[in-house]
Amino acid sequence: MGYKVVVVGATGNVGREMLNILDEREFPIEEIAVLASRKSLGTEVSFGDKTLKTQDLEAFDFTGWDMALFAVGSEATKVHAPKAAAAGCVVIDNSSLYRYDPDIPLIVPEVNADAIHDYSKKNIIANPNCSTAQMVVALKPLHDRATIKRVVVSTYQSVSGAGKGGIDELWDQTKSMYNPTDDKPAKQFTKQIAFNVIPHIDVFLDDGSTKEEWKMVAETKKIVDKNIKVTATCVRVPVFVGHSEAINIEFEDHLDEDEAREILRQSPGIMVIDKREDGGYVTPVECVGDFATFISRIRQDSTIDNGLNLWCVSDNLRKGAALNAVQIAELLGRECLKKG
Repeated sequence: MGYKVVVVGATGNVGREMLNILDEREFPIEEIAVLASRKSLGTEVSFGDKTLKTQDLEAFDFTGWDMALFAVGSEATKVHAPKAAAAGCVVIDNSSLYRYDPDIPLIVPEVNADAIHDYSKKNIIANPNCSTAQMVVALKPLHDRATIKRVVVSTYQSVSGAGKGGIDELWDQTKSMYNPTDDKPAKQFTKQIAFNVIPHIDVFLDDGSTKEEWKMVAETKKIVDKNIKVTATCVRVPVFVGHSEAINIEFEDHLDEDEAREILRQSPGIMVIDKREDGGYVTPVECVGDFATFISRIRQDSTIDNGLNLWCVSDNLRKGAALNAVQIAELLGRECLKKG
């Protein structure tokens, strides 16, 4: 017996990817509904070999549905997620709205699966920020072995993290560079993104960090360990899909790079591609469409007593959003709802 599943925001990049992954992973579905805002009402989306027509989120009754995967912004989620939860439908939310609520679990299944049992407090589960999700998959097995004290991370985040508008802006600006009469000024981003990098994602905070950087700090503490110190610099780069991160880790105990490499090879959700030769590492282009978080460039940091550096790459529309949400749904069904 399968589950009755709702995908909210089914016409967006993440919503469509959720449908793809539900099909690819053969999630046990008895019935599925796809919802969108009224401006997208009736838009058709693909689910395996089926074509589904979107229904109106405003008018939808969540009663009798098992779980809803939300891929809409915080404002729409704030209105509709509590309605779904009150109707007995467990919400798995991809927005940032509930991530920092102490009564709502923030879950990456490879890292803190036990937190799934706290879903019943509010019938809502939060999905972490895309840049956090891939990083903590790499951090957790190393933390279990040698206890992480501090993380310094610089991200190289693709434009798809800003939605369809970000993808369109990079595409249009790239084309316009070869046509001087076709100027495409920045709209989605604060500066030109084509052939450029922008050290600014989300709004600035009082301490000079951006909210994206703050998210990585707060979410890592909630998911892995509140005692880990994290400092981040988040950068938007002219890549369509796939986030990359250069991560420097300081441990309480010594961890040899060879042991770290072996630990990561044996850890769930991770693929280690780490050869010290030309091309012996993974780049964003190569991770697109894959479920794994790829780790390369593992090496000792000789400037501190117990330090390692590594390079982490993942498809941000998958592990950073849709895949993690589906993995949460699988975990919820396996551990709590137990239908299929």
